[in-house]
Amino acid sequence: MKYSTDTLRLDTTYFDKEGTTTPTSQPKFTAVGNQPTATPLGKRAFDVLMASFVTLAVLSWMIPVIGLLVKLSSPGPIFFIQWRTGRNGQRFRCLKFRTMRHNEVAPFKQASAEDPRITKIGKFLRKTNLDEMPQFLNVLWGDMSIVGPRPHALEHDAQYWDVVPNFPNRYLVKPGITGLAQTRGLRGEAGLRDMEQRLKLDQWYIKKRSATLDVKICWWTVEKMIKGDEKAY
Repeated sequence: MKYSTDTLRLDTTYFDKEGTTTPTSQPKFTAVGNQPTATPLGKRAFDVLMASFVTLAVLSWMIPVIGLLVKLSSPGPIFFIQWRTGRNGQRFRCLKFRTMRHNEVAPFKQASAEDPRITKIGKFLRKTNLDEMPQFLNVLWGDMSIVGPRPHALEHDAQYWDVVPNFPNRYLVKPGITGLAQTRGLRGEAGLRDMEQRLKLDQWYIKKRSATLDVKICWWTVEKMIKGDEKAY
């Protein structure tokens, strides 16, 4: 994939001696008591079909429209691309519409309520989860699934990798655009206790995952998008 000047290589990359961008270091992936789980053929087929439909029917016009609004809201690229942790601990570039003021050298910091970095259009995009829509492209590329544990930024994972028991196990499967934990209100800023609760739901999902459960999670996500989520900031 080629990146244009409208693409931001975020705060999770640094320049090496040759001037190329490389991701920050990441803890070694070691699943505790489990082995990485292959994506069921039916789930992958659903992901590809749904992501293809959304890309053609929605992203084809949404990216130009929202891209223009993002550009008008503040100088900078349309997309925010961040290194995140994927299945088996493999990092990948996760796409989002940019919702904050552009600052290539800003250190990693979670978004918070009334965060001054968030633009006016960015606040709307985050509240409705529309900023995550470009991740349907990540699904097509095989980095993500539509439903699964949400991927974290590398720096965020590094805080909890060796602190929360069995934390790496959430990456036994592909991360998702939406997940059970997020539909149950565990999203946004997360402390140690929040992360422990999030991990419990992620592990429960991995153990119980099914087509029926995925459909329910998708429906709950749509409800959150329509009603709004108080922790979506």
